[in-house]
Amino acid sequence: MLLNNRVLLLNSSYEPLLVVTAKKAILLYFTNKIEVIENSNKIVRSIYIEFQIPSIIRLKKYIYVKKKELSLTRKNILKRDAHTCQYCGCKNLELTLDHIIPKDKGGIDSWNNLVAACKECNIKKGNKLLKDISMNLIKLPSRPSYFLNLHEYARMNSSWRPYLYLKN
Repeated sequence: MLLNNRVLLLNSSYEPLLVVTAKKAILLYFTNKIEVIENSNKIVRSIYIEFQIPSIIRLKKYIYVKKKELSLTRKNILKRDAHTCQYCGCKNLELTLDHIIPKDKGGIDSWNNLVAACKECNIKKGNKLLKDISMNLIKLPSRPSYFLNLHEYARMNSSWRPYLYLKN
């Protein structure tokens, strides 16, 4: 359904806020709360009006938003690590999560201690420290920015890339 299309909502400062449905974007437009930055090629028609669905919209008034943090979930860790084993680099559908410092050695569930790992690497590492078995990480894990979720949408809509601080 066209009204469920995704639309990037920017603050008045052009800072990306979130993704809304086309229905919400049209409602915001007709209540004069946003301006359309870029339209999609899709059109919604009614008996009296024809309206081009926006792709990127910007609020007319700046709103202060508390800094959001991504929750530490399996899905978000896999997304941060691009569904790639952080030990061997394979892209596998059956990835597990691995504690770099095992829990019984003082490791905790945190962005800096959890990585995506294939089953083979997870079994090889086992309950040991990396230095003890000479395994290395491809990249050090860190807390991703809130924009990680928005970056996923940029793959579907390349016109969003400049607003999400991604290279074209």
